[in-house]
Amino acid sequence: MLALRLLNVVAPAYFLCISLVTFALQLFLFLPSMRQDPAATRLFPPALLHGALFLFLSTNALGNYVLVIQNSPDDLDACQGPSARRAPCPPPSTHFCRVCARVTLRHDHHCFFTGNCIGSRNMRNFVLFCLYTSLACLYSTVAGLAYISAALSTSFAHPLAFLTLLPTSISRFFSGAVLGSEMFVILMLYLWFAIGLACAGFCCHQLLLILRGQTRHQVRKGVAMRARPWRKNLQEVFGKRWLLGLLVPMFNVGGESSKQHDK
Repeated sequence: MLALRLLNVVAPAYFLCISLVTFALQLFLFLPSMRQDPAATRLFPPALLHGALFLFLSTNALGNYVLVIQNSPDDLDACQGPSARRAPCPPPSTHFCRVCARVTLRHDHHCFFTGNCIGSRNMRNFVLFCLYTSLACLYSTVAGLAYISAALSTSFAHPLAFLTLLPTSISRFFSGAVLGSEMFVILMLYLWFAIGLACAGFCCHQLLLILRGQTRHQVRKGVAMRARPWRKNLQEVFGKRWLLGLLVPMFNVGGESSKQHDK
């Protein structure tokens, strides 16, 4: 349990460090290199478009990250008190988290990167956090590849060029042909790519469970799916005004889970 509580502190710090490093690289390396592009005389310079897109992705990722932490799942203390005899909580919908030391409604899992349980009140923000984190990391990978391609005069037209970039760059780094800043960007490329793919897979998995009306906890316990249309399950999490939530990080825009408990 001590190791889990320590991970609950280290993982959010690790995520915030990665976010700060990514923002610094975008601001001090990628954007200045784009301003030197001859095509920057257009109506919409590449640096301006890149900065606006990265700001949109990072703002939504960090905004939903904060909302996941701020909007914790409902603490069902009544399930452990005398009132539990009058209104017992349904076992398939609740779970006691040892890390958070509380019973949560519609428990899905405990996310160590946010240091919080994912349940009825923050599932929507968690899915959007995974989505925008994936997009921001993959977009940073593309921007980093463009920077490395110009700095090292390397072409990534061949599909295997990205896979062989790291071993060849390590040998060139020790020989002095690759600068330390360029080597750091190359290492970050693989980290962004791995995080982007992992978050994309996790987002798709969570969306599939939402469409089926299940949570990860219910799948582990073997609880059957709720007999409801997939549109109803999707609306319960994302709400009727879901498009607004895709553009601006907000808490449960019209979601039914913010209005009532799971029955």
